[in-house]
Parts: sequence; structure tokens; C-alpha cells
Amino acid sequence: MSSSLSGSVVTDVPGPQSKAAAKHLDAVFDSRAVLLVADYEKSSGNYLVDVDGNRFLDVYAQIASIPVGYNNPALIEAAKSPEMISALVNRPAVGNFPSREWYSILKDGLLRVAPKGMNHIFTAMSGSEANELAYKASFMLYQRRLRGEGTEWTAEELSSCLDNTAPGSPDLAIMSFSNSFHGRGFGSLSTTRSKAVHKIDIPSFNWPRAPFPKLKYPLEEHVEENADEERHCLEEVERIITTWSSRVAAIIVEPIQSEGGDNHASPAFFQGLRDLTKRLGIVMIVDEVQTGFGATGRFWGHEHWNLTSPPDIVTFSKKAQTAGYFFGDRMLVPDKAYRQFSTWIGDPARVILSKAVVGEILDKKLVEQCTRVGEVMYAELAKLALKYPDYIKNLRGKGKGTYLSFDTKDSHALVASIKKLGVNIGTCGVHTVRLRPMLIFEEAHIPVVITALEKAINSQ
Repeated sequence: MSSSLSGSVVTDVPGPQSKAAAKHLDAVFDSRAVLLVADYEKSSGNYLVDVDGNRFLDVYAQIASIPVGYNNPALIEAAKSPEMISALVNRPAVGNFPSREWYSILKDGLLRVAPKGMNHIFTAMSGSEANELAYKASFMLYQRRLRGEGTEWTAEELSSCLDNTAPGSPDLAIMSFSNSFHGRGFGSLSTTRSKAVHKIDIPSFNWPRAPFPKLKYPLEEHVEENADEERHCLEEVERIITTWSSRVAAIIVEPIQSEGGDNHASPAFFQGLRDLTKRLGIVMIVDEVQTGFGATGRFWGHEHWNLTSPPDIVTFSKKAQTAGYFFGDRMLVPDKAYRQFSTWIGDPARVILSKAVVGEILDKKLVEQCTRVGEVMYAELAKLALKYPDYIKNLRGKGKGTYLSFDTKDSHALVASIKKLGVNIGTCGVHTVRLRPMLIFEEAHIPVVITALEKAINSQ
């Protein structure tokens, strides 16, 4: 194993300079969640450097959001481009005053990788906002269908909505799943079901929660049990929708529940979910904020499902370096202008950067690389799981690129030990360690992670 591929830790983590910088910051900005203070000028590729001079092989990647490495040359060139300078200094209100380049920026960037069956896009600021906008689009479509195409709003609807009452503010709901995470905005938070710390003290909508399958691992040893579990969950989804106190306009689901513990389900479950939403006339929103842009070995995580028809809406952010949602049905464009709108409708500068990210991924075949590297990484983790079954349990992500995770005794303690060995890694759920390397992560980096993980286990 080359020493140039390994991390190098010379202080505690966080080190003295990180602690001092965080304390200084805390005077004006809540720094209680700061893990370390980074030196981004010295960070490069797969490696993150902090202000104490510690160098980490980063397989957490800014909470799964760095796609093609720190200080990527192609992204730096995009940042220097005339179109970027114009977007930054003029920041167009793109709904009213788009630049003459806006169409080509979208067409040559995000729309190059639009999910199958989708040719429309709405850009946004964050994953939370993307989901909130998807909910709005679903509600507007539901009411549009209910009224009938071309039917105008009534005077009662127009006046009552200003008082937050029916019929202008209808009693509609979005269904989500146990252990889901869809953001921290008011609407998205009502569909987040992972940790109480996100939700406590915040008023929420009375929206339904359905059970997400709890699969048993190894999958090949629990085929019938897992199939029964998924059938039961689908039955519950339909029962809840048809008996809920308000009408359910849409379901939102993650291809892999990420913040909630890296929970998987089979293609059959998602196929059943799609069939159910089609039969009941409900919008299916797939939240690809974390699974999109190649990490699962497909550009979009839902491509693993082989659906008979595309989802209605696919939301994205993180590795895209921008946010928004894709859709195919023109009816999801609101019936009147300004109903889905904001000043900037995202950030044009970030959409330009995303165009460069798309180019890097496609030109360098990074999705294929993720598939290849993920197979090797999974095999190495599986060997370690046999050796340390108490520390590496329920290994999952086989066939899902580098989107790998496992359960352990004390995930936070294990991650802290690994970090001291020069590997930055993350947790999710209650006791899960997750790997979220960048798309440029290579086979040569795998021994660094495996060696650090084994040393960390032996130090527990």
C-alpha cells in the first residue's frame, strides 16, 4: 500500500487549531456540530486536509455531496468561465429574466442526464427545497385533476386560501416511510421520519407514515422472509392511503434510505409501489438527493428497479452541486404562471457548475468506475465481516456501486478511531457506518480503508 494513498494524522482529531477556529467561529455561528475545520486550498482529489495539517482519505465527502474530488480542474475552469462570472455578478432572476445561455446551460448539463422518460426540470437551492417544490407540484396536479382541465378557481377558493382554510387550502397529504429523511423545511420535515432531533418542537402536517421493509441479511439466506416483509409493507401502504383522514396526493421514497440507516428494499418492492401509485392515481416522487449522480453504480438509484413506467418526479441535489426536480408529464407544470416560482429559482451559478460535473462523470465514465470499484470494496468488506462478525454486521450495498454500509456496536466510536488513522468516514441511523466516497475513488484506495477499519476494530 503506497504511503501517498494513505492519510496522515499528526494531531488529535479535531486538532488544536480546529478547536480554536471552531471556538472563534462560535461567537457568531453555531459551531457545535463542527467535526474539524478544513483547509480547502490544500485539499485535493479524494483527500481532505484540515487546518492542523491532518490529511484524510475522504470517504464521507461532505455528507455525500462531493462528486469529482476537491479542487477538480474541470470545475475550476467552469468557475473561471465568462458564463459563471456573469451568473455570479448578475445573478439572474431566471423566471423573469433568464440569460440567453440559460437554455443551453440546462440542455448541455442537467438535461443530458435526465432520468428516462423525463424532459422537464425545475431548479432549486437545496434537496429540502426540491422536495418541497415536488410536493407543491403534486398538490396542484391533484386539484387540477379534481376540478377538471380548464376550470377556473372559484371566488370561495380564492378567498379561503388566504385564511388557510378549505376549499382554497385543501386537506391533502404526502405519504412517506418510517426512517425516511427528506429535509428540514416545513413540508419536507413533515415527511422526515428518521431522528426526533430533526422534528421536535416543530409543528407538522398530519401526513401518513408507512412502514419501510426491514430486510434481513445476508439477503440470499432470507429470501422468503424478506419477500413476505415487502408484501406486508405494500399492503400497509395501500391500507393507509385508502383509510387516511385526508386525501393522499403523493408518495415520496428514497431508493436507499440514507440518513435513516442505509435501509434497502428490492426492485420488486419499488415495482409494487409504482403499480400501486398508478392504480390509485397518486404521484410517485423518488428522492434521489443522496442516491443520484452515480454513487449506486447507476446514474440514478431508481434505475436498478426496472420500472414498467418512470416515476412522476425525481428530486436531486448533493453530488449534482445544485438541486431541483425532473418530470415528464406536462400536467405537472402549474396551470398558471408564478405558482411554482422564486426570485432565482435555484442558483444559475450552481447549475453551471453542475454542467461541468456532468461532463466529468460522462467523459471519464465515473459511474462505470463506481460499479467496478464497489464490487471490489464489497468483497473486501465481506472478508472483514467474516473475521469480525461483532463489528461488521448486516453488510449491505452489494451491486450498488460504492454505496456501502454495515452495522456495528458503537458506530460513533468506531468512526472516531478510523478518523485518527487518516480516513474520514460517516455514520447514519442508530448504529450504522456508511461509506460515501467520491466517484473518483479507485481500487488503489480500498486497502487504505480496509487497513484503517481493521486497526480501528482492534482498538475498540
